[in-house]
Amino acid sequence: MASGKPKKKNPRLASGRKRARQDIKLNAANSSLRSKYRTAVKNVEKAVLAGDKAKATELFGMMQAVVDTVADKGIFHKNKAARDKSRISAKVKALAA
Repeated sequence: MASGKPKKKNPRLASGRKRARQDIKLNAANSSLRSKYRTAVKNVEKAVLAGDKAKATELFGMMQAVVDTVADKGIFHKNKAARDKSRISAKVKALAA
């Protein structure tokens, strides 16, 4: 039986080979930033579920910086970043009530 994925062919042109090398590096950098984004959001949500307002507020400030950085680099759309910040901000503010 054949394996699921077909084997990728190497580009013939030097520019194509360089592009393939760059894509690997960019993919690794983007994956790292995407992971950092999701972790930051998850940490704030955990603090909110635990009911720890001080920790949630502190983590929210750090999360905003990460979210803005990732959005500026184009990893996620700016509207998605704004939407996530807005929703989590509402959850943090609801802890006060």
